Amino acid sequence: MLELLSGFPSMLRLDCAVTSRFAHTVMTSTALNKANVSQEIFFEVEMPKTAFITNFSMEIENRFYVGEIKEKEKAKKQYEKAVSSGQTAGLVKASGRKMEKFSVSVNIAAESNVTFILTYEELLQRKLGLYEILTRVKPKSLVQEFKIVTNIYEPQGLSSVDAHATFLSNDLLPLVEKTVSDKKAHISFSPTIDQQRKCPGCDGTLIDGDFIIKYDVNREKNLGDIQIVNGYFVHFFAPPVLPRVPKNVVFVIDRSGSMGGMKMQQTREAMLAILKDLDEEDHFALVPFDSVTEVWKESLTKATKQNVSDAMNYIRTIDARGSTGMTSGVTKGIDMLKKGRQENRLPERSTDMIILLTDGMPDGGSSYVQSNVGSAMGEKMSLYCLGFGNDVDYNFLDVMSKENRGMARRIYEASDATLQLQGFYEEVASPLLLDVDLRYPDNAVDFLTTNNFAQLFNGSEIVVAGRLTDNNLDNFLVEVLGQGASALDWTAMYPDDEYIFGDFTERLWAYLTIQQLLEKSKTGDSNMKANATAKALEMSLEYSFVTPLTSMVVTKPETEDGNADPVIADKLTEGNLLYFSTIFFLPSKTFNSGVLLSSTVDGDPHFIIELPDRHDALCFNINDKPGTIFNLVSDPESGIVVHGQIIGDKKISPDGTMNTYFGSFGIIHQTLGVRLEVNTQEISVFQDNKQVKLMDLLVTKDRSLTVTLKDSVKFVIVLHKVWAKHPYHRDYLGFYTVDSHLLSPSVHGLLGQFYHGIEYEVTGLRPGEHPDKPDATMYVKGRELNVTRGWQRDFSRDVKNGERVPCWFIHSNGTGLIDGDASDYIVSSLFTTD
Repeated sequence: MLELLSGFPSMLRLDCAVTSRFAHTVMTSTALNKANVSQEIFFEVEMPKTAFITNFSMEIENRFYVGEIKEKEKAKKQYEKAVSSGQTAGLVKASGRKMEKFSVSVNIAAESNVTFILTYEELLQRKLGLYEILTRVKPKSLVQEFKIVTNIYEPQGLSSVDAHATFLSNDLLPLVEKTVSDKKAHISFSPTIDQQRKCPGCDGTLIDGDFIIKYDVNREKNLGDIQIVNGYFVHFFAPPVLPRVPKNVVFVIDRSGSMGGMKMQQTREAMLAILKDLDEEDHFALVPFDSVTEVWKESLTKATKQNVSDAMNYIRTIDARGSTGMTSGVTKGIDMLKKGRQENRLPERSTDMIILLTDGMPDGGSSYVQSNVGSAMGEKMSLYCLGFGNDVDYNFLDVMSKENRGMARRIYEASDATLQLQGFYEEVASPLLLDVDLRYPDNAVDFLTTNNFAQLFNGSEIVVAGRLTDNNLDNFLVEVLGQGASALDWTAMYPDDEYIFGDFTERLWAYLTIQQLLEKSKTGDSNMKANATAKALEMSLEYSFVTPLTSMVVTKPETEDGNADPVIADKLTEGNLLYFSTIFFLPSKTFNSGVLLSSTVDGDPHFIIELPDRHDALCFNINDKPGTIFNLVSDPESGIVVHGQIIGDKKISPDGTMNTYFGSFGIIHQTLGVRLEVNTQEISVFQDNKQVKLMDLLVTKDRSLTVTLKDSVKFVIVLHKVWAKHPYHRDYLGFYTVDSHLLSPSVHGLLGQFYHGIEYEVTGLRPGEHPDKPDATMYVKGRELNVTRGWQRDFSRDVKNGERVPCWFIHSNGTGLIDGDASDYIVSSLFTTD
């Protein structure tokens, strides 16, 4: 959800890119404070509970505040030292059944605006035969520019794509544009401001609810699909045609006093519908419990029409009473299943499961119940726990079900609780395979995610990912073991590069691994829990995921009282339904006149954009023939212009290369009518063709020149001296900017366009051509670029030796990072102002 509680939203946009079920979503919102005084602007986003935040940033008055992923405990300790200063933060809290809410506020000056950008990623889960992309939108007012865009790419091919929204009227329905080809789908929704109105001329908006996309993929008549990208693979396992496995299910139903009223009525209604759906090959039992455990029949019964009818009549008589006796109810169900197996009254090829429905706390304590249930169940039964309402000990149910080959689900107290119960049952009602074990060649893969599963249900999907140790595999042999499966030989698929965002297989692998480590951290002995937690934390930090172990910290602008507030994004767990995130804080640099962006050009020519707020830098080269002149800075408001001219080596080197550098700079102050030319030989300052001293020129003994324009920016020009008898190289200049914030927001040029910052995101770190220079994917200005981590030298502080600056190198003359093409910045002379 995108929601603005105050401020006038001028833009609200959601961009979602899905590649092979892995969704990368960017939510962007711009709000304008139209008041004549500063006010607080609120930004709220609802995102799926299964998603991990990967980035949050704010742009305020052309300054960027970018989040950093930090270990939660370290952040908390730092915050506790500063809590007395009245700092505030973003909050994450549960928001309904599938979503959690992130909210943040920031104080914005009169007639100013703020842009919020939130990025999250998730692996879409297949349920009942479909993947779902859910977007909740509640702008609460009309939006000048509103747009939802989703692009889906599935190498297997798309079998169905559907898009709808809970708020779509007959007038809005045609605005949902959907284009579907074999492997791709494009869905967009972009109503105009008038189309958003509830009525002509009124300010109320129709946009309020869920925008939902559901789709599925083609499935061949084999048992899997493997996709390989950049050394990682993902295996999607969902056989299209398999006979269902009969199930033996015991329904253990809490009928204690707290289940009275609507809860028990809805439970009865759900059970009546579930019993109708039992297959005649299934066996079932009913075990209601309070302080006393009863059974409908002493043994499991085949689901014939007559038996189902009799069971439905019994269900109608169940009523709430007494206190809870959960342990007795569950162990009774276990005993009935064991007895049925021992007496050979249950099919050999069938699955045993217990479905527990309760709203209460464990009797005797959670450890007591877990121990008794775990020792009684053995290794073949599955326990599914349904926790009714907010008072249930959901964490206990979650751990107990996972320890016993099952899962837990919260049932919300609402008018549709009956449908919630039925929906969960439908997910587990049709097992297709049991004890599924997917095996891969030991000499070909490592770092596998979980590859053995208790069962595969109809309409679901098993996903396994890992790293390849042999990137040249033409065929990928996978052995599947389990009741109803046999070994098969798969041919790997290589998705088209055009539709891949970053190393999605590696990030998908990391996402799965972290999710599974978090589950392992809840079960097992203390050493296993500690190891799983430590590894999950390490990977959360490495891949920049906000998980229950990490926090994202963004330092907000200073307020009038001088405080710089931290914004925190924390990850919730289902067990903390009513939890507001603890406010964690780590100090980070704030934007003010003392923290400046530094943009430079030096060397061959190496452009360096230093970003102190991110402790990072971007760099690129511009290669052109000697004599070419480029515009570096152009500020129409102050009238300041800077051009630089390329020079080359004395001659081509034996290896056929010629280095190029900047050999001269022209600095123009149009308002004052002043021109300054600096080259490797001399410095000239002119006004109306006469030498003047309207600027401060400071030449130091280390061959650097500082040019200070009155009440404005400073430029530092460094002369690099080369041995005069060098056969190829010659003297050249470097250009550095200080106090670039004093130029106007409209400043441009090869350097100037970066003076007020740039928003970008780097993901998918991977090995590059050089072992010390890894590659990655950068998302910047709506583009996706391949970048390389490297170093450049900054000579602004040490003219002789320079200082190594780590940076992300953008290839091909900065294409994709700079606006337009490098040739767009070529000018005719050092002093042109056209």
